[in-house]
Amino acid sequence: MDRPVIVFVSSVSPGQHSLLCEYLRTAGMADTWYLTTPGNAKRSEDRFGNLLTFRPDGQIVGPQSYYYSAKVERSARIGRGVLGALREFRKTRRIDLVVAHSLWGAPHFLYDEIDAAIVSYIEFPSYRAHGWDPKYPPDLAQRIGDRNMEMLHYHQVLKSDLTIVPSAHAKAMFPPELQGRIEVQFEGFDFSAEPLPEPGGAGEGPFTVGFSARDLSSAKGFETFVRLVDRLAPKHPDMRFVALGGADVVTYGYEAQWVHRRYGGEVATFRDHLLREYPEAAKVISFPGKLPYDEFAQLIGTIDLFLYPLRHGVANWGLMEILGRGGVVLGTDRGFVPELVTDGVNGLLLPLDDDDAWIAAIEALRDDPAKRARLAAWARRTGEDFHISRVAPRYMTYFRRAMDNHKRQRTAAC
Repeated sequence: MDRPVIVFVSSVSPGQHSLLCEYLRTAGMADTWYLTTPGNAKRSEDRFGNLLTFRPDGQIVGPQSYYYSAKVERSARIGRGVLGALREFRKTRRIDLVVAHSLWGAPHFLYDEIDAAIVSYIEFPSYRAHGWDPKYPPDLAQRIGDRNMEMLHYHQVLKSDLTIVPSAHAKAMFPPELQGRIEVQFEGFDFSAEPLPEPGGAGEGPFTVGFSARDLSSAKGFETFVRLVDRLAPKHPDMRFVALGGADVVTYGYEAQWVHRRYGGEVATFRDHLLREYPEAAKVISFPGKLPYDEFAQLIGTIDLFLYPLRHGVANWGLMEILGRGGVVLGTDRGFVPELVTDGVNGLLLPLDDDDAWIAAIEALRDDPAKRARLAAWARRTGEDFHISRVAPRYMTYFRRAMDNHKRQRTAAC
């Protein structure tokens, strides 16, 4: 088969597979195109080639007409626009494969309408399966609204020629009946163009303990970080503490709704609630906020030790952004973290709720720069294992399997 024509679909750019799309094209492995909204295409035109555009059938930002089916309705608006754009593209070029983000490029209107194999990328099936902190539970409306998201994702697994999820932990969230149609592949990265710090952290100035996640949420372990800092700060006044991420970013849990119900607007964010609860931590944690990517990457190199006390999650860029730059990580021994961190090799794994163990490990690593350097060196190797040049062939194996599956089904239907 000559180079397959692959269209990646997401209303977000850059997205999970932007780098993969670009790498496959420039490496000559596939004729790839990235289909996104006109605004995102305009913002990305200096970074990526072969951009295509679709217009959703109505607004996809903000509330939809019916709360309980909001994600399905938003997906329908996206899917209607995607179908029209792909039909137009097919007038001038064949399409062998469509790789679609399950919500931001929902493919459910493409089945039986586009003669191309379809791969659905699903981060996790539902918030029910993903899990939430029982201290901040969803209310009934949120629980039943979540069922529609789960329904949409189960349907995609059944109808797609293949489904890809980012971790074995995510795959395990699906019913056993569906898992045979799902493959695990984490995204690819490229840190080679960046100046990386020396292994083991900054090494100058105060010993710095950091937290990094897109959202400062309980799911990502931010509450655990604040609680640990509250104990460490009085005992170690020479330590520095930094939390990277957005306090007002929509989270993977329901803390924001809980804060609103409890405080009625008096407290704006979950972070602000925690800083009221842990006054010693409130005195010392620095919050740079959401940073441009270059500034974020530079700041990571100034942090000696990262805490990653994940409570719920299925694999995300944040942990790899740390490991790939040689960050030293103390992570929780649950969820997807053990898939990326091997205890004692490229980081340390600890029980989530054993605060004494975390404190002891932080203090021990502070006093052992040689061990930090070893962990950092292996962390950087982990980043190399997920370099886009190594990951891309694995994706192509799955993509070709999906195309073969589609061809067999089409032949059987004739």
